[in-house]
Amino acid sequence: MLLEGRVAVVTGAGRGIGREIALCFAREGAAVVVDDIGSSLDGTYRDEEDPCAAVCAEITAAGGRAAPVRESVADYEGARRIVETALSHFGRLDILVNNAGILRSRLLIDTSEEDFDAVVDVHLKGTFNVTRHAAPVMRDQGYGRIINMTSGGGLRGKVGHTAYGAAKAGIMGLTFVWALELGAHGITVNALAPQGETRMTDSMYSRMGTAGRPALHAAHNAPLVAYLASERAAHVSGQIFGRNGFSYNIFQTPRPAATMWRQGGWTPESVANNLDAALGQSIQPVGLARVRLDGSPSKPS
Repeated sequence: MLLEGRVAVVTGAGRGIGREIALCFAREGAAVVVDDIGSSLDGTYRDEEDPCAAVCAEITAAGGRAAPVRESVADYEGARRIVETALSHFGRLDILVNNAGILRSRLLIDTSEEDFDAVVDVHLKGTFNVTRHAAPVMRDQGYGRIINMTSGGGLRGKVGHTAYGAAKAGIMGLTFVWALELGAHGITVNALAPQGETRMTDSMYSRMGTAGRPALHAAHNAPLVAYLASERAAHVSGQIFGRNGFSYNIFQTPRPAATMWRQGGWTPESVANNLDAALGQSIQPVGLARVRLDGSPSKPS
């Protein structure tokens, strides 16, 4: 029971990875505020289903404690109400998991301003919004655990993920900054690039022929998040983690790959003559596949 007596908020907790994290937290003894507006994958409409209520019912049926809230993280005042739900129902807030997200997969040349803003508003601004309201509560308590969700689309890039990749890379930056700012108040901040079959990834895994594999189950993300949310992870902050099947990847913070030094500084020509040698190998072109302007992939390069 790593989280006995703790209170957690998990955004986007009605389905997929967020749901599995909320259920895991409850099993580990935490009271869980389950936030989910029940939106479509692209965020353009709200479903008739109420996944938030379903997860809360599952937690309470198993003897746990849960409270539903149906606020959009993209709304600053809505984010405040998410935090207030934890305080009004359970009297404190110890853990925040910023998991809510939408997806609009578009090539750059097909991405509209509205597409870009909608994705960034939920992922990046939403992460800021909820944390902005939660951090003062945790600071006053002298304790807190914040876990953000980043992605390989932001860490390494992915075709068709202009808005998503930008938002997820921004979340990585927020993680580093907040770990520095909040550490003195007993608050740790880490990020996870998760993996799992969800609404966002179903089509990808189907195309790859890997759908249904046990290693891709979304539940495998939750144990690491539960650990990062616990008292035992007090020494872990400002770190980026990933998951690949049954493995957890520990990226830590970005570190220099190589250093070049030249007395008096550099010229463009001297950079060109020395960069490959400094890296120990020739720099390879980024990307394994070309994409035509009509959006269809060509053969790998």
